[in-house]
Amino acid sequence: METLVNSTKQKTTKDLIIESLPKAITYRDYREMVGQLATQNKSTGPNQTEALSNYTLLNDKRMKRWDKTFKITEEQKAKIEKQDSKVLWMVLTESWCGDAAPSMPVMNKMAEINPNINLKVLLRDDNLELMNRFLTNGAMSIPRLISLDEETGEVIGNWGPRSTKATEMVETYKKEHGTLTPEFKQDLQLWYNTDKGQNIMEDLLHLLPLK
Repeated sequence: METLVNSTKQKTTKDLIIESLPKAITYRDYREMVGQLATQNKSTGPNQTEALSNYTLLNDKRMKRWDKTFKITEEQKAKIEKQDSKVLWMVLTESWCGDAAPSMPVMNKMAEINPNINLKVLLRDDNLELMNRFLTNGAMSIPRLISLDEETGEVIGNWGPRSTKATEMVETYKKEHGTLTPEFKQDLQLWYNTDKGQNIMEDLLHLLPLK
């Protein structure tokens, strides 16, 4: 967990978001970056390890699959199309984040349906001050989606790092075992595949300020 420096405490969350905007990239640019890193055995972030590189390679493959296979129902599409006010979705993440692989393609599909949803990506480790405003139980867990009213710049909601059902699974496992094992993380990915992104979609639909 990163601690806040004094200068950060004096800034508003809105200030930090404005400061981060020049560093935000599109989902397409993010996917291209992750793909390039995967071929170079690298990852995003200041720490370059074999494990993080391997996770980046794995996530690139997973996201390619999700980008191609995730389907939105006609009912979900209709709900997304009802969003008539402009929102900015800023996602804090890193290439090695396993929970981002199934969720970011869902976010992107929603943004593709409705131009009022503007999806942008920020790297967590390049925006630690902002990340510290959206901690999960004191930890810098990602992905973290920050939803903003594009007219006012005000935060109107946030989501992450996992869907509601995945969060329940993680919390239950931690209570029983204390920490998440590699085996559980693999089981969690299998659950994501079985669920086909539907729980993530349900959560994100609730995040939209439909008018």
